[in-house]
Amino acid sequence: MDIEIFPHRLLSADTTEKLLNDLEELDGVKRMVIQGQRLPQDEDNPDQRIITIMGEKVDLQVKTGRVLMEIEGEETIDDVKDICEDILPFGYNIHVGTFIRKQKTVTDDIKYGEYVKDLPDEMVGLTDQNAQLSERATIIKKKD
Repeated sequence: MDIEIFPHRLLSADTTEKLLNDLEELDGVKRMVIQGQRLPQDEDNPDQRIITIMGEKVDLQVKTGRVLMEIEGEETIDDVKDICEDILPFGYNIHVGTFIRKQKTVTDDIKYGEYVKDLPDEMVGLTDQNAQLSERATIIKKKD
């Protein structure tokens, strides 16, 4: 099951970092994707920085406009709402639907060619098809 958190305004780097860390602590979260406007490659931009998610450094390359999440069940939605109420006081919407692809597509075959079989299942649906994989995705494994 997928959900989309759609904040009523774009999130700063600090808010993005806090939101992702709090959401990542939930047991029912399988994977998350942030989407938004690409940040200019300008060193003076305060949102163009490294954020820390679960102790791992991540280069924030977008101004977060929505968070897509794959969750285990509907009971997780209430926990997500509680976190959003605390971190997003300006408002947000949560939509249930299918937002993250689950299977490799013909486009994946064309982009990655014979290496499509090497694409990890957890990466399917998480990246921009027109970008280099190393530039667009960071996988942070949950600690067991």
